[in-house]
Amino acid sequence: MTDNRLAVIVLAAGQGARMKSSLPKLLHPLAGMPVISHVLATAKALGAAHLVTVVRHERDRLVQVITEELPESLVVDQDDIPGTGRAVEQAVEVLPADFEGDVLVINGDVPLLDADTLAAFIGAHRASAAAATVLSAVPDDATGYGRIIRSERGDFDRIVEQKDASAEELAVDEINAGVYLFGLAALREQLALLTTENVQGEKYLTDVIGLLRGAGSDVSAVAVAEAWLVAGINDRAQLSEAALKLNALIVRGWQLAGVTVQDPATTWIDMKATLAPDVTILPGTQIEGETSVATGAVVGPDTTLRDCEVGENAVVKRTDATQAVIGAGASVGPFSYLRPGTVLGADGKIGAYVETKNATIGAGSKVPHLSYVGDATVGVGSNIGAGTIFANYDGVNKHRSEIGSHVRTGSHNVFVAPIRIGDGAYTGAGTVVRKDVAAGSLAISVAPQRNMDGWVQANRPGTDAAQAAETSGD
Repeated sequence: MTDNRLAVIVLAAGQGARMKSSLPKLLHPLAGMPVISHVLATAKALGAAHLVTVVRHERDRLVQVITEELPESLVVDQDDIPGTGRAVEQAVEVLPADFEGDVLVINGDVPLLDADTLAAFIGAHRASAAAATVLSAVPDDATGYGRIIRSERGDFDRIVEQKDASAEELAVDEINAGVYLFGLAALREQLALLTTENVQGEKYLTDVIGLLRGAGSDVSAVAVAEAWLVAGINDRAQLSEAALKLNALIVRGWQLAGVTVQDPATTWIDMKATLAPDVTILPGTQIEGETSVATGAVVGPDTTLRDCEVGENAVVKRTDATQAVIGAGASVGPFSYLRPGTVLGADGKIGAYVETKNATIGAGSKVPHLSYVGDATVGVGSNIGAGTIFANYDGVNKHRSEIGSHVRTGSHNVFVAPIRIGDGAYTGAGTVVRKDVAAGSLAISVAPQRNMDGWVQANRPGTDAAQAAETSGD
């Protein structure tokens, strides 16, 4: 439902220099999504009537993600006046003139903050008479954060930054989480009073809180249940910490939904992945992107699936697969490499040290081991012999091979595409197939074997092989 009294402003204009990365901080991946995508999803879940995102550094790359994830959001470009206060000032300017509700300000680098926590925060604000409400937290270590100073009655009094705090104030463990909810009228009035007359030359949003208090307005502070909910990401160490926490939540969520995760510490599951009840995930496994795994499937150990589809009761072990479809009851691995476009039919098999690409392998067909199947179609019930290579590239173009149903190919075959092998055909071991093979035919390319008697003794005299041959009874 839409909350017609709520506007959400997402601050995404920061440079993120501490990431030391060519990739903008807010676009670094977290559980398979850019950091900012988590914040945008939370903002959307609140059902706000108006959504505004403020950008500046790497704005085009950010806008592309914002447009995809939250197309209803207005995008505002922060001008040359720095500071969060200026960002909010510009965002407020684009809100409709007839909007008179509350304005929630959240940072684009706080991805673990969820909609339920914010909904409770909004509810607490509206239940009070406060002109603004500050979200706070009590971390294990408050060093570096602005402190929430309360009166003897426990009411909010002020925010004191670390550098300005006295020894007594530094002992306070409640911090400002940087999330605010304002009544729009009060916010507009105080934003107009912000200046850049400070050491950094910025307009600070925290100054609005001080101005409100100075004007006699009530401000309240509401603490989150767990400090990690408002943990920001400023460097790669913090990104890793957030990833670890979020993954633990994701894994636990799937466990409670009926998925067996044998070793949560070594299992990583992205946000958009879907797992059915009675799936089993073994240690060292990554379920990435929009991978879906159906009931009864076993994935792992040591397996990475990216944007794959795994059918019911399939087994995928020690495999790396991307954009592949694995049918019900199929078996993959160990040490298989499934590249994009691989489709393995029901009860099929891709075995040890097999690589596939853009290949459709029919129901019940098997590629047991040591083979490459690229740009190919294999019918149902066929068996591809060990060490088979589909030679799909002629140096300029790639061509497809078509293997029929119930075909039996010998070991160490090479299929030179384009080629078609008919249903029920056989190929002999070591065959290089350059021509189509008719249904029910046997294709062989065998040169007569020639044995040269006495060759070892004549050409390798004195060797162990020569001595063995001389003493042999053969």
